[in-house]
Amino acid sequence: QVQLVESGGGLVQPGGSLRLSCAASGFAFRLDSMRWYRQAPGKERELVAHISTFSSGTSYADSVKGRFTISRDNAKNTVYLQMNSLKPEDTAVYFCNAPVRGAWGQGTQVTVSS
Repeated sequence: QVQLVESGGGLVQPGGSLRLSCAASGFAFRLDSMRWYRQAPGKERELVAHISTFSSGTSYADSVKGRFTISRDNAKNTVYLQMNSLKPEDTAVYFCNAPVRGAWGQGTQVTVSS
């Protein structure tokens, strides 16, 4: 059974940092690309970052380039999203996604507010 479990969300002040984690199980994690999405209230879900297998390539939404970093640890079956210089507009529920599997995590709330 494919399972993705996110953690690491919370409340942070503008300019602060958070690191999200997504623990994967039930599939050959190292062979799959992984993605982070987010969905703010009243908005559509948007792709934030993508990482290829074995970390061979990454891509980011323009809105987070230079501030967010996606990475993976294939030994731990975990993908990360390091978020720096957070802004109020980064407030959203963040979801981990395994696109080939069509699998989604339950989401973790990130709130950026003073």
